[in-house]
Amino acid sequence: MDHTRQTAYSDPREFAGLLTELPADVPSLGAAVRNLLVHYRASGIDFPAGRLAEIDSRWVDRMIAHDQRRFPGSLLSPERAPEERIVGCCRDFTLLSVAALRAHGVPARSRVGFAGYFHEGFHDDHVITEWWDGARWRSADIQMDRIDVPLAPEGLEPASRLWARFRRGELDPDTYGVGSDPVLRGGWFIRNYVLYEAAHRYGDELLLWDIFGVMSERLDGDLGLVDEVAALLIAADEGDEAADRKLERWYADDDRLHPGPVVRSLSPRGPATRVELRRG
Repeated sequence: MDHTRQTAYSDPREFAGLLTELPADVPSLGAAVRNLLVHYRASGIDFPAGRLAEIDSRWVDRMIAHDQRRFPGSLLSPERAPEERIVGCCRDFTLLSVAALRAHGVPARSRVGFAGYFHEGFHDDHVITEWWDGARWRSADIQMDRIDVPLAPEGLEPASRLWARFRRGELDPDTYGVGSDPVLRGGWFIRNYVLYEAAHRYGDELLLWDIFGVMSERLDGDLGLVDEVAALLIAADEGDEAADRKLERWYADDDRLHPGPVVRSLSPRGPATRVELRRG
């Protein structure tokens, strides 16, 4: 996949000119993105229903549209108060930064996994930014202002590697999930995130509460299929280009692995709904 090209989710559409104003160097870009976005939960702000709905914006152009209604003009100024920023989550900090890097011709993608630096003894679901610096892929947690986050348990462990360790019986799956929620954790949750990891890698940067394909809220179904997907993701990360191409083709062709025209949304603002992904 050409990671310099915008996807349906990262495409700024009519806001392309505004997006290219954001800097291409990652530390400066991170500061700019943090001025635009606020985490719906970590901020501690009690957003009214109308503002909380911004977490389901999905597409970068709709995210920017929320900002432009309040701050028409440059994305670089003025400084936005936290309660006036776009309401989102880690996926949105990542997607906006990925879109900006792609706008500058820099290969960039989102990486889905579990972070070990939020809560001691627990690994929270998380998404960070990866970009190609000309020699290697580097990673940054734009939301938390961390550069060169290791793809490891103490940093962000990709869901694919975590699934492989889970299947070998090397970890307690109940220590992986959404930290504040006693239900959103465990083996089924890790399984779903392997599919999110593949989706984000191949251009479907979905919300982390979209349910599609073989995902479910139980550890059921063909776990061998997930083993194969995880193994190919791991091999691709290790530089196996044939594995990367094989998984990209498989992902595109197999309805079990990719979203169809409709997903089931388990948005934090509830209740569960069916959402059409086709843009109107």
